[in-house]
Amino acid sequence: MSDPTPAYLLFHTSNHAFRAEKLLGARQLAVKLVPVPRHLSSDCGVCLRLAPDARHAAAEALAGTGVELAGVHPPL
Repeated sequence: MSDPTPAYLLFHTSNHAFRAEKLLGARQLAVKLVPVPRHLSSDCGVCLRLAPDARHAAAEALAGTGVELAGVHPPL
């Protein structure tokens, strides 16, 4: 059984979060733009929530796009 706890992709700026949402959506990865849980960060106000088993695919899809990840929780 997979872990139901969601994963989060964190970004340095909201612009990177918006761009990542568009790029990952185009790749058919289910992501949702949400406020950053305060226990994870207080930097950027928004992040992407996704299924924990999709975080590797999401990080790989963003590689080389110019979108910089500030973090992945749980870590890769």
